[in-house]
Amino acid sequence: MNWPSALLAAVGAAMLVACSPAAEPERPPVPDQSLTQAPQAPKPVVLTEEAEKTRDELLSHARAGSLSRLSRVANANDGFVSNLGGTPHRQYWDLMRRIGADPNRSLRELFDLPPGMREIDGEVWFVWPDLAARDASDLIPEKLSFQDRRRLMELIGEEGIERIRQGEGYPGMRTAIAGNGRWVYFVMGETEED
Repeated sequence: MNWPSALLAAVGAAMLVACSPAAEPERPPVPDQSLTQAPQAPKPVVLTEEAEKTRDELLSHARAGSLSRLSRVANANDGFVSNLGGTPHRQYWDLMRRIGADPNRSLRELFDLPPGMREIDGEVWFVWPDLAARDASDLIPEKLSFQDRRRLMELIGEEGIERIRQGEGYPGMRTAIAGNGRWVYFVMGETEED
């Protein structure tokens, strides 16, 4: 290569560099907006008047320790479920009380927990505890906040969490009241029902 050709190539390369757009400085990655905000507490579930009235009636019977009155309410609600074996409600609850799982105390404890809300076939159900209203896929501990993860462990233990990991729904004690006040179910937990 001769001297004028080399000079011409160097000048051309310098002009290309001068005419090319300047490289943009690298910006630090911006985290997703949900990661930059403080965690928000979920909005509290507000019961309908009818559901609140039923809850108050059930609490009254549970505080009085009356399985007979609870079973009358259960029998008055079409499709009410207390166990999977088809045992009459009063008989089943009496058995549970005799083995140390008092339904009256259990129902009072459930109503001390926050309710969740779920829509089933177009009907709103209020479910205690709130974690029982979630789909099984949403109950996997890694998807929960630290607080909910701790509460789930307290409610159902390692064995219950393992059942959720296997795709089962909430396996612990739970109850539900429909928005129209119908008592839908009160199950003591699948371990008692087996």
